[in-house]
Amino acid sequence: MSQPVDHDPVHLSQDLIRCPSITPVDEGALDVLQAYLEALGFSCHRQVFSESGTPDIDNLYARIGDGSPHICFAGHTDVVPVGDIDDWTVDPFGAEIRDGQLFGRGASDMKCAIACFATAAARLLDKRDGNLPGSISFLITGDEEGPAINGTIKMLDWLTEQGEALDHCLVGEPTSADKLGDMVKIGRRGSMNAAIEVYGTQGHSAYPQLADNPIPRLLDFLNAVNSEELDAGTEHFPATNLEITTVDVGNPATNVIPATAKGRVNIRFNDTHSGDSLSAWLQQRRLELAGDSDMSITVSGEAFLTPPGRLSDLIASAIRDVCDVEPDLSTTGGTSDARFIKDHCPVAEFGMLNATAHKVDEHVSIDEIVMLADVYETFLDGYFEAA
Repeated sequence: MSQPVDHDPVHLSQDLIRCPSITPVDEGALDVLQAYLEALGFSCHRQVFSESGTPDIDNLYARIGDGSPHICFAGHTDVVPVGDIDDWTVDPFGAEIRDGQLFGRGASDMKCAIACFATAAARLLDKRDGNLPGSISFLITGDEEGPAINGTIKMLDWLTEQGEALDHCLVGEPTSADKLGDMVKIGRRGSMNAAIEVYGTQGHSAYPQLADNPIPRLLDFLNAVNSEELDAGTEHFPATNLEITTVDVGNPATNVIPATAKGRVNIRFNDTHSGDSLSAWLQQRRLELAGDSDMSITVSGEAFLTPPGRLSDLIASAIRDVCDVEPDLSTTGGTSDARFIKDHCPVAEFGMLNATAHKVDEHVSIDEIVMLADVYETFLDGYFEAA
């Protein structure tokens, strides 16, 4: 390492939280991390990606070492908006410590995890005098909380173009539920949304024979897809679930049959399905039940699983050693950027408690920040010991 570096993950967490990096602005968060990693000897690369209709996004890739095994830590420095600031009891970007808790937007999701992995890498490099039998890298984006178009997915394409290959990846999303270490994500359910519009003929409700009410046909469709059991779950996934998220006719009158009726559903699906297979099922049910209608479908991520193996074994072992907890290897929850990384290497997710993520007065325990850094350091020790 080129100069002494602070090994306290709390200090780096505070520095990151003090940057109000609400998607898509960075406000210096990547600069803070880059300066820390460069002091450790990492080679850092900033890439700004653009696409019409979306904001430009600044991203960071940093690597130390040039061989295998290559472990990448992936995450994001962008955060969600604070909401009504008057509801907060602290400055959302003040990084205040109160009663053993570090407060601030991004504390849980996921600036503290980034700080913990960076300080864990610093400790490991200190112990090994900067010599690694492999490589450590950071892939940090600025739009995970946004459209996720100009971040991880384009960074991965850029890495491929540069000839960079990842052997394994750990994503620092807040996966712990009730106690630090109780859950590791080894996959994620797929997610998709479907919007249906059913067409009829507007008319007076007293003369239904002169109109065509689209609402019953919409309800027939929604009732059918809502009541159908798509599967019973698998060894690693819960059963697929479909939720009706809105029904709308936009009708202010009490005596008018509307011309159109709209509805939306969201499906969280396991690996017995794909976005394509469920899209075909929805379209078939629409044709059978909704009559004159249209449907648009978007798939934000496919279901995937990293089967239990070396990566999850090393994470679980480190958690047991530090936290004295046996983690659940889970696939629950929403989507994350792991859905892009899984096409490049085995990926798992482990980080802080998610209890206050995206909430007012977001906070994490100082003790758990210290423990998470210790888990990551133990994980890295095991990762390179096996090498």
